[in-house]
This record gives sequence, C-alpha cells and structure tokens, in this order.
Amino acid sequence: MWKVFILRLGHRPERDKRITTHVFLVARAFGAHGAFYSGQRDETVEASVRKVVDSWGGTFSVEYIEDWIKKIKEWQKNCGEVIHLTMYGLPLCEVIHTIRKSNKDKLVVVGGVKVPKIVYELADWNISITSQPHSEVGALSVFLHELYMGLELTREFEKAKFKIIPQAKGKKVIRI
Repeated sequence: MWKVFILRLGHRPERDKRITTHVFLVARAFGAHGAFYSGQRDETVEASVRKVVDSWGGTFSVEYIEDWIKKIKEWQKNCGEVIHLTMYGLPLCEVIHTIRKSNKDKLVVVGGVKVPKIVYELADWNISITSQPHSEVGALSVFLHELYMGLELTREFEKAKFKIIPQAKGKKVIRI
C-alpha cells in the first residue's frame, strides 16, 4: 500500500506556528506517515510534533526542506504522485477513487502563503475539497478521511505512552 506525506509550503513562524502544527497533528492523526515543510525553519514546531509522537505513538516525522520544488520533482522521479489541495481544483468526490487505486506514494501539498503557479503545474492532481475559501487544516482532514475511507478513525498507534478511553461524559486517559 502507498504511503502519504504532507508538504506544507511557506511556513512563517510568527504567523503560522499554530496552523502548521495543526496541519502536522491532523496529518499524523489521520494516517499520514510524515511531513516536510518549507519557508522558515521552526524548531519549536518540530519539537512540538516530536513530543506528541513520543507520548501518543506512531512514527510520524517532520523535516524542514529549503527547496520545495526540488522535493516535488524528486518525489515524482521516485514514482510518487503529488496532490495539491486547492479550492480551484477538481472536486474530490470525482477523483478520490482514482487516487486511492493508484499504487504510488502520495505527497499532499498544502499552502500557507499564496501558492505559486508552478505548484498547480507540477502537481499530478489539483484537488478541491470545496470550491470555497477554507482552511488547509480542514481540507487536509477531509482529504485524508476520504483517502482512507474512514479507517484512520480506528487506528492504533504503536509505542504510545497514553491512550484515551472513550467516555460519554468526562475524560479518561490511561498510561500504557
């Protein structure tokens, strides 16, 4: 089966710290294997995600890259496909079956700053979750949910130190 990685474009620490962290946490929780990000390096974001992985399990990784165009081209050269989430793309519901059937690893591109035209040109897929303005965090969660057909919601994470016991009321977290 394919692997899924996220490419977050144009991170700006003062403006995007929470959003970029949320992109990575959603990616991890919804089944992605790791993430790359460009823009300005932010070791605080990297440490925050490492802390979550250490406590809640899994093998999710985050890597800063300077040249995101090179990363996209390398991904495609290594037989992966690039999926750009944008409100201008093809409707998700019309193409998700084809994307899911592809054996290629997936690099899902989410913007931060205004996305350069070259992203639209390099991407194998430009996909819209809706054709309305929305959050990259929301778009990513919907895309991964549809890609995994909801199976990510019951995933167990290896090497977790904590586990939530679902409750109708209140909170219960156990140490494993």
